Amino acid sequence: TTHYLFIVVVAVNSTLLTINAGDYIFYTDWTWTSFVVFSISQSTMLAVGAVYYMLFTGVPGTATYYATIMTIYTWVAKGAWFALGYPYDFIVVPVWIPSAMLLDLTYWATRRNKHAVMIIGGTLVGLSMPLFNMMNLLLVRDPLEVAFKYPRPTLPAYMTPIEPQVGKFYNSPVALGSGAGAVLTVPMAALGAKLNTW
Repeated sequence: TTHYLFIVVVAVNSTLLTINAGDYIFYTDWTWTSFVVFSISQSTMLAVGAVYYMLFTGVPGTATYYATIMTIYTWVAKGAWFALGYPYDFIVVPVWIPSAMLLDLTYWATRRNKHAVMIIGGTLVGLSMPLFNMMNLLLVRDPLEVAFKYPRPTLPAYMTPIEPQVGKFYNSPVALGSGAGAVLTVPMAALGAKLNTW
């Protein structure tokens, strides 16, 4: 009983760590300008939490379970905003699960080699998460219109939406987010594994 209780504690605390790494919800009024920051923080924290949790259990599939917990939490938050009268598109739920599945696949394919899951799996997470989330964000209905019509009541001045200039789109946030995410995710996955040995 104590063993399974500890697994639950690790899962919950790792999840809280991940969803508090930056703005874990893509609010419509902050969607594009936060994309690079989100990609770096979330791919890094997904790798740290999932690798730690997966090496603790030793079972491929726990990273996907971990990502599923975060996804459920976020859908609950989306529902809360929707209940307050905001439109369905006001929050875009991030895509964690496919990247976590790649992490699990790496762990399984390398016969549970923790160094391979840190290097190969961490790189796959850092490269894939920005791409999956960019595809998800492309489905948002007219984000600027929604942002101006439904501003968050606690919106800071520096997050006030502005009309973007065509052609000056951060020189491809997908490339920047993927590159930075991939570079930073591997050492952070190693940190997750190191925490697991303490």
